[in-house]
Amino acid sequence: MAKIKTHVEESDVLIIGGGMAGTGATFEARHWGRDLKIVCVEKANIDRSGAVAQGLYAINCYMGMQWNENQPEDHVRYARNDLMGMVREDLGYDMARHVDSTVHMFDEWGLPMMKNEKTGRYLREGKWQIMIHGESYKPIVAEAAKKSADKIYNRIMVTHLLMDDEKDNRIGGAVGFNMRTGDYHVFKAKTVIVAAGGASHIFKPRAVGEGMGRTWYAPWSNGSAYALPIAVGAKMTQMENRIVLCRFKDGYGPVGAYFLHLKTYTQNANGENYEKKWYDHTKNLVGEYIDHHPTPTCLRNHAFIQEVMAGGGPIQMVTKEAFQDPHLETVGWENFLGMTVGQAVVWASQNIDPKYTNPELTTSEPYVMGSHATCSGAWVSGPEDLSPPEYFWGYNRMLTVEGLFGAGDTVGGSAHKFSSGSFTEGRLAAKAACKYIEDKKG
Repeated sequence: MAKIKTHVEESDVLIIGGGMAGTGATFEARHWGRDLKIVCVEKANIDRSGAVAQGLYAINCYMGMQWNENQPEDHVRYARNDLMGMVREDLGYDMARHVDSTVHMFDEWGLPMMKNEKTGRYLREGKWQIMIHGESYKPIVAEAAKKSADKIYNRIMVTHLLMDDEKDNRIGGAVGFNMRTGDYHVFKAKTVIVAAGGASHIFKPRAVGEGMGRTWYAPWSNGSAYALPIAVGAKMTQMENRIVLCRFKDGYGPVGAYFLHLKTYTQNANGENYEKKWYDHTKNLVGEYIDHHPTPTCLRNHAFIQEVMAGGGPIQMVTKEAFQDPHLETVGWENFLGMTVGQAVVWASQNIDPKYTNPELTTSEPYVMGSHATCSGAWVSGPEDLSPPEYFWGYNRMLTVEGLFGAGDTVGGSAHKFSSGSFTEGRLAAKAACKYIEDKKG
């Protein structure tokens, strides 16, 4: 048997994970740390890894401040409503005030953005979403990271963080192994940014048959974002807050473009608007939140699940009306071909044409994550100018372990970041990590 080799790498900024948050951190670390050694470690390949690996048809977080479409405080209000109060407003505002600059960079880098030909503005799918041709999304942002890092390690699974021998509760690096060769890697670092993924496949997938094993969220997200900080004693928050989503059955195709852009709606097996039936029941549970607009996602899901339990399923999305419009029909199919090819394959293989058949919906199994519409993750310091004193301990996005920073799924209390917000949070964490190194030079 071949002897396992050990490789040692020293760095100033070590970024764990090469998804949207990790690429953002790698890119920004170079801007603030001109002379620093920046290393990014990814367990797949950075060109096609993370939640947007297959592509994405919309950027779900964009303010449009230059056209006065939304302001950061509007986004805080929206996230707070959707999570029924359980958010860190300082973190949400901090992300929201910087996210537009991130999206404008994507545009400059060549991401094909859909624009209104008359106004030049990005084409809106909803209040916060803009439409893109996003099959190339991940390779484009990966290119920015590759140009910024001193070294990118692909196929290295980081399993544990290392602590500093000289000072209690200070980070020292990480260890992992090569997924292909089994070689052992030791990364020594002055700062570490955990930008790994949340946790899918904790619960059995709802998909059956050809779709078995398929999940909505990246199937290779194994909870590293939480396991790594927890094992070194970082304080966490809202780890019981699991996300459940409405998705097209067996292919996990997202429903956002259909509801928002195609203006579709749902019905039960009898063709009824079932959500109205559960209004009183839900109001007794949660009070005035059921009357808020938009209705919090979890409450709409609750009505869906209650209706199925009461025998009203299957729940279907009414696509037959929208698909009579040839343009909307094209958008409906392209939405999947650019981001969830499997859904188009499922429909084609089962002879489901949404122009003539209303396709079935399901709720996804629960996931644990902190970048989409939930708040699981590490308890981090906010920015100095926004956070109350007890929420600020020196450096933005630093965990309760000194020198350890987080971004994307890692950070708790900060929902509705999605892809652009995760990249932005990576940038914020990297800027703070570089300042930490500068401050601690002695």
